[in-house]
Amino acid sequence: MPTYTANPVMFRNRPFSFILSILLIPAGGIGILILLYWYLSCKATSLTVSEGQIYLEEGLLSKSRAEIDCDSVRTVKVYQSFINRIFGVGSIEIYTAGDQPEMLVKGLPDPNEIRDVIKGNKDGV
Repeated sequence: MPTYTANPVMFRNRPFSFILSILLIPAGGIGILILLYWYLSCKATSLTVSEGQIYLEEGLLSKSRAEIDCDSVRTVKVYQSFINRIFGVGSIEIYTAGDQPEMLVKGLPDPNEIRDVIKGNKDGV
């Protein structure tokens, strides 16, 4: 099984915030700082599905890493607003047990494909 990795995206996830940040660049460079922070936070979050495991890694300087075995996944929820559906992004919630999601990642590209990869890994495909 090949490894599938996804990071949250910037423009497609929040297009109006992106445009506003671009418009704020002439206003003292505030837009550049916002875009830089946003870019680093997107690159600092990574969801990887590999060999029957799901990994969520967050952080640049200090790292936080969560791991779930695909066999213990009970439910994978995908949420997409109308704008998210147009741009092909969404949020993923992964449940193992209980009512709270074990993992929640917002702004991922092609969330339905990620759900299919997780389900395929769970089924042993």
